[in-house]
Amino acid sequence: MWRSPAFYLVTAFWVLMNILLWRSEFGSDRHLGNSVPVEVVWQKILTAPDDSALEILKRGQKMGFCRWIPNIGEEFATGKAATDELEGMVRRLSGYNLNVEGNFLLPETRGRFRFEFKGQFATNQAWRELNLKAVLRPSVWEIHTVAAQQTINLKESEGESQWEHTFSIDELQNPRKMLGELGLEGFAGMLAPLGLSGSKSNLTLGLKWTAQHDFLKIGHSDVRVYRVQGSLLDRFRIIAWISLVGEIMRVELPYDIILLNDALVNI
Repeated sequence: MWRSPAFYLVTAFWVLMNILLWRSEFGSDRHLGNSVPVEVVWQKILTAPDDSALEILKRGQKMGFCRWIPNIGEEFATGKAATDELEGMVRRLSGYNLNVEGNFLLPETRGRFRFEFKGQFATNQAWRELNLKAVLRPSVWEIHTVAAQQTINLKESEGESQWEHTFSIDELQNPRKMLGELGLEGFAGMLAPLGLSGSKSNLTLGLKWTAQHDFLKIGHSDVRVYRVQGSLLDRFRIIAWISLVGEIMRVELPYDIILLNDALVNI
Protein backbone atom coordinates (compact mmCIF):
# COMPACT_ATOMS: atom_id res chain seq x y z
CA MET A 1 0.00 0.00 0.00
CA TRP A 2 2.73 2.42 0.97
CA ARG A 3 4.69 1.55 -2.17
CA SER A 4 2.02 3.05 -4.45
CA PRO A 5 2.90 6.72 -3.70
CA ALA A 6 6.56 5.85 -4.19
CA PHE A 7 5.79 4.43 -7.62
CA TYR A 8 3.85 7.52 -8.68
CA LEU A 9 6.59 9.79 -7.33
CA VAL A 10 9.29 7.92 -9.26
CA THR A 11 7.13 7.92 -12.41
CA ALA A 12 6.40 11.66 -12.15
CA PHE A 13 10.07 12.45 -11.65
CA TRP A 14 11.02 10.12 -14.51
CA VAL A 15 8.63 11.96 -16.87
CA LEU A 16 9.98 15.31 -15.64
CA MET A 17 13.53 14.24 -16.36
CA ASN A 18 12.56 13.10 -19.85
CA ILE A 19 10.84 16.42 -20.52
CA LEU A 20 14.05 18.26 -19.56
CA LEU A 21 16.15 15.91 -21.68
CA TRP A 22 13.77 16.38 -24.58
CA ARG A 23 13.86 20.16 -24.25
CA SER A 24 17.65 20.29 -24.30
CA GLU A 25 17.79 18.08 -27.38
CA PHE A 26 14.77 19.02 -29.48
CA GLY A 27 13.12 22.04 -27.86
CA SER A 28 14.28 24.77 -30.21
CA ASP A 29 12.83 23.06 -33.27
CA ARG A 30 9.41 22.05 -32.00
CA HIS A 31 6.96 24.79 -32.82
CA LEU A 32 3.90 24.93 -35.01
CA GLY A 33 3.83 27.34 -37.93
CA ASN A 34 4.03 30.89 -36.67
CA SER A 35 3.55 29.83 -33.07
CA VAL A 36 5.67 31.09 -30.20
CA PRO A 37 8.84 29.07 -29.48
CA VAL A 38 8.36 27.08 -26.29
CA GLU A 39 11.64 28.49 -24.94
CA VAL A 40 10.19 32.01 -25.05
CA VAL A 41 7.25 31.01 -22.87
CA TRP A 42 9.47 29.03 -20.49
CA GLN A 43 11.70 32.10 -20.14
CA LYS A 44 8.64 34.17 -19.24
CA ILE A 45 7.62 31.60 -16.62
CA LEU A 46 11.09 31.52 -15.03
CA THR A 47 11.24 35.32 -14.84
CA ALA A 48 7.62 36.04 -13.86
CA PRO A 49 7.44 38.98 -11.43
CA ASP A 50 4.78 37.30 -9.27
CA ASP A 51 4.12 33.85 -7.86
CA SER A 52 1.29 31.75 -9.27
CA ALA A 53 -1.16 30.58 -6.60
CA LEU A 54 -3.23 27.70 -7.98
CA GLU A 55 -6.20 25.73 -6.71
CA ILE A 56 -6.25 22.03 -7.61
CA LEU A 57 -9.68 20.93 -8.82
CA LYS A 58 -11.11 17.61 -9.95
CA ARG A 59 -14.44 17.83 -11.74
CA GLY A 60 -14.99 21.21 -10.14
CA GLN A 61 -14.30 20.05 -6.59
CA LYS A 62 -11.32 21.50 -4.76
CA MET A 63 -8.70 18.88 -3.92
CA GLY A 64 -5.83 21.05 -2.83
CA PHE A 65 -3.61 24.01 -3.52
CA CYS A 66 -0.15 24.72 -4.91
CA ARG A 67 2.11 27.72 -5.39
CA TRP A 68 4.54 28.19 -8.28
CA ILE A 69 7.45 30.41 -7.16
CA PRO A 70 10.06 31.53 -9.72
CA ASN A 71 13.17 33.50 -8.78
CA ILE A 72 16.04 34.94 -10.75
CA GLY A 73 19.48 34.00 -9.45
CA GLU A 74 22.02 36.80 -9.37
CA GLU A 75 25.66 37.01 -8.48
CA PHE A 76 27.97 39.98 -8.03
CA ALA A 77 31.03 40.52 -10.15
CA THR A 78 33.67 43.17 -9.70
CA GLY A 79 33.45 45.80 -12.36
CA LYS A 80 34.47 49.36 -13.15
CA ALA A 81 32.11 52.12 -12.14
CA ALA A 82 31.67 55.39 -14.02
CA THR A 83 35.25 56.45 -13.29
CA ASP A 84 38.42 54.44 -13.51
CA GLU A 85 39.27 55.26 -9.90
CA LEU A 86 36.16 53.63 -8.45
CA GLU A 87 35.28 50.01 -8.51
CA GLY A 88 31.82 48.71 -7.83
CA MET A 89 29.90 45.49 -7.76
CA VAL A 90 27.91 44.64 -10.89
CA ARG A 91 24.95 42.31 -10.77
CA ARG A 92 24.68 39.65 -13.42
CA LEU A 93 22.31 36.78 -14.08
CA SER A 94 23.59 33.48 -12.71
CA GLY A 95 20.54 31.30 -13.42
CA TYR A 96 16.98 30.66 -12.36
CA ASN A 97 15.36 29.05 -9.34
CA LEU A 98 11.92 27.47 -9.33
CA ASN A 99 10.01 26.25 -6.28
CA VAL A 100 6.65 24.49 -6.41
CA GLU A 101 4.88 23.52 -3.21
CA GLY A 102 1.42 22.33 -2.36
CA ASN A 103 -0.85 19.57 -1.20
CA PHE A 104 -3.95 17.68 -2.24
CA LEU A 105 -6.36 15.20 -0.70
CA LEU A 106 -6.22 11.51 -1.58
CA PRO A 107 -9.80 10.26 -1.09
CA GLU A 108 -8.91 6.57 -1.16
CA THR A 109 -6.52 6.94 1.77
CA ARG A 110 -8.21 9.90 3.45
CA GLY A 111 -4.81 11.46 3.72
CA ARG A 112 -3.25 14.66 2.45
CA PHE A 113 -0.36 14.33 0.04
CA ARG A 114 2.15 17.17 0.37
CA PHE A 115 4.84 17.91 -2.17
CA GLU A 116 7.70 20.34 -2.72
CA PHE A 117 9.85 20.76 -5.81
CA LYS A 118 13.01 22.85 -6.03
CA GLY A 119 14.85 23.34 -9.30
CA GLN A 120 17.93 25.28 -10.30
CA PHE A 121 18.49 26.16 -13.97
CA ALA A 122 21.39 27.72 -15.85
CA THR A 123 21.08 30.91 -17.88
CA ASN A 124 20.46 28.77 -20.99
CA GLN A 125 17.53 27.10 -19.13
CA ALA A 126 19.33 23.76 -18.77
CA TRP A 127 18.66 22.18 -15.38
CA ARG A 128 21.46 22.06 -12.81
CA GLU A 129 19.85 20.55 -9.73
CA LEU A 130 16.41 19.12 -8.95
CA ASN A 131 14.89 18.07 -5.67
CA LEU A 132 11.43 16.60 -5.14
CA LYS A 133 9.97 15.82 -1.74
CA ALA A 134 6.61 14.19 -1.05
CA VAL A 135 4.96 13.48 2.29
CA LEU A 136 2.07 11.18 3.07
CA ARG A 137 2.31 10.61 6.80
CA PRO A 138 4.04 8.66 8.15
CA SER A 139 6.02 8.21 4.91
CA VAL A 140 8.40 10.71 3.30
CA TRP A 141 9.99 10.34 -0.15
CA GLU A 142 12.80 12.45 -1.58
CA ILE A 143 14.41 12.48 -5.03
CA HIS A 144 17.54 14.54 -5.64
CA THR A 145 19.72 14.87 -8.71
CA VAL A 146 22.59 17.09 -9.84
CA ALA A 147 23.26 17.37 -13.57
CA ALA A 148 27.03 17.44 -13.13
CA GLN A 149 26.96 14.15 -11.21
CA GLN A 150 24.56 12.35 -13.57
CA THR A 151 23.03 10.39 -10.69
CA ILE A 152 19.64 10.31 -9.01
CA ASN A 153 19.22 9.64 -5.31
CA LEU A 154 15.93 8.25 -4.02
CA LYS A 155 15.25 8.19 -0.29
CA GLU A 156 12.26 6.87 1.63
CA SER A 157 11.59 7.04 5.35
CA GLU A 158 8.73 5.85 7.51
CA GLY A 159 9.19 6.65 11.17
CA GLU A 160 12.60 5.35 12.15
CA SER A 161 12.84 3.11 9.09
CA GLN A 162 14.86 4.51 6.20
CA TRP A 163 15.75 3.27 2.73
CA GLU A 164 17.99 4.88 0.10
CA HIS A 165 19.10 4.04 -3.43
CA THR A 166 21.25 5.82 -6.03
CA PHE A 167 21.16 5.09 -9.75
CA SER A 168 22.47 6.78 -12.89
CA ILE A 169 20.46 9.01 -15.20
CA ASP A 170 21.21 6.50 -17.98
CA GLU A 171 19.05 3.99 -16.11
CA LEU A 172 16.03 6.15 -16.94
CA GLN A 173 16.21 4.47 -20.35
CA ASN A 174 15.40 1.13 -18.74
CA PRO A 175 12.42 1.73 -16.43
CA ARG A 176 11.65 -1.99 -15.92
CA LYS A 177 15.13 -2.61 -14.55
CA MET A 178 14.95 0.55 -12.47
CA LEU A 179 11.68 -0.52 -10.85
CA GLY A 180 13.16 -3.94 -10.18
CA GLU A 181 16.08 -2.42 -8.30
CA LEU A 182 13.61 -0.33 -6.30
CA GLY A 183 11.58 -3.39 -5.37
CA LEU A 184 8.64 -2.12 -7.45
CA GLU A 185 8.76 -4.67 -10.28
CA GLY A 186 5.07 -5.39 -9.67
CA PHE A 187 4.27 -1.98 -11.12
CA ALA A 188 6.13 -2.56 -14.40
CA GLY A 189 2.89 -3.52 -16.14
CA MET A 190 1.46 -0.09 -15.37
CA LEU A 191 4.08 1.42 -17.70
CA ALA A 192 2.63 -0.32 -20.76
CA PRO A 193 0.14 2.50 -21.58
CA LEU A 194 3.14 4.85 -21.82
CA GLY A 195 5.06 2.49 -24.07
CA LEU A 196 7.64 1.95 -21.34
CA SER A 197 7.23 -1.73 -20.62
CA GLY A 198 10.19 -2.85 -22.75
CA SER A 199 13.80 -3.08 -21.68
CA LYS A 200 14.58 0.24 -23.38
CA SER A 201 12.39 3.30 -23.64
CA ASN A 202 12.37 6.17 -26.09
CA LEU A 203 13.46 9.30 -24.23
CA THR A 204 11.10 11.50 -26.22
CA LEU A 205 8.09 9.30 -25.34
CA GLY A 206 6.31 10.71 -28.35
CA LEU A 207 6.22 13.96 -26.39
CA LYS A 208 5.39 17.05 -28.39
CA TRP A 209 5.06 20.62 -27.14
CA THR A 210 3.66 23.62 -28.96
CA ALA A 211 3.06 27.21 -27.87
CA GLN A 212 1.04 29.95 -29.49
CA HIS A 213 -0.73 33.21 -28.79
CA ASP A 214 -4.29 32.75 -27.56
CA PHE A 215 -7.07 34.42 -25.60
CA LEU A 216 -8.41 33.45 -22.19
CA LYS A 217 -11.82 34.67 -21.12
CA ILE A 218 -11.60 36.37 -17.73
CA GLY A 219 -14.93 37.72 -16.60
CA HIS A 220 -16.39 39.51 -19.59
CA SER A 221 -13.05 40.18 -21.25
CA ASP A 222 -10.78 38.17 -23.54
CA VAL A 223 -7.20 38.52 -22.31
CA ARG A 224 -4.17 37.73 -24.45
CA VAL A 225 -2.15 34.80 -23.16
CA TYR A 226 0.23 32.08 -24.29
CA ARG A 227 -1.28 28.65 -24.78
CA VAL A 228 1.14 25.76 -24.28
CA GLN A 229 0.07 22.25 -25.12
CA GLY A 230 1.86 18.97 -24.56
CA SER A 231 0.80 15.62 -25.97
CA LEU A 232 2.09 12.30 -24.65
CA LEU A 233 1.75 9.43 -27.15
CA ASP A 234 -1.25 11.27 -28.63
CA ARG A 235 -3.29 10.12 -25.64
CA PHE A 236 -2.54 12.33 -22.67
CA ARG A 237 -2.77 16.10 -23.04
CA ILE A 238 -1.56 18.94 -20.88
CA ILE A 239 -2.80 22.43 -21.76
CA ALA A 240 -1.62 25.55 -19.94
CA TRP A 241 -2.59 29.18 -20.35
CA ILE A 242 0.22 31.54 -19.34
CA SER A 243 -0.04 35.33 -19.02
CA LEU A 244 2.23 37.46 -21.17
CA VAL A 245 4.42 38.12 -18.11
CA GLY A 246 4.72 34.43 -17.23
CA GLU A 247 2.05 33.89 -14.57
CA ILE A 248 0.22 30.55 -14.76
CA MET A 249 -3.49 31.15 -15.22
CA ARG A 250 -4.96 27.71 -15.91
CA VAL A 251 -3.65 24.18 -16.50
CA GLU A 252 -5.71 21.22 -17.71
CA LEU A 253 -4.30 17.78 -16.84
CA PRO A 254 -5.47 14.24 -17.64
CA TYR A 255 -8.24 12.68 -15.55
CA ASP A 256 -10.24 15.93 -15.30
CA ILE A 257 -7.72 17.67 -13.04
CA ILE A 258 -7.45 21.45 -13.39
CA LEU A 259 -5.08 23.93 -11.80
CA LEU A 260 -6.72 27.33 -11.65
CA ASN A 261 -5.15 30.62 -10.62
CA ASP A 262 -6.92 31.71 -7.44
CA ALA A 263 -7.54 35.13 -8.99
CA LEU A 264 -9.91 33.38 -11.43
CA VAL A 265 -11.70 31.08 -9.02
CA ASN A 266 -14.62 33.40 -8.25
CA ILE A 267 -14.83 35.07 -11.67
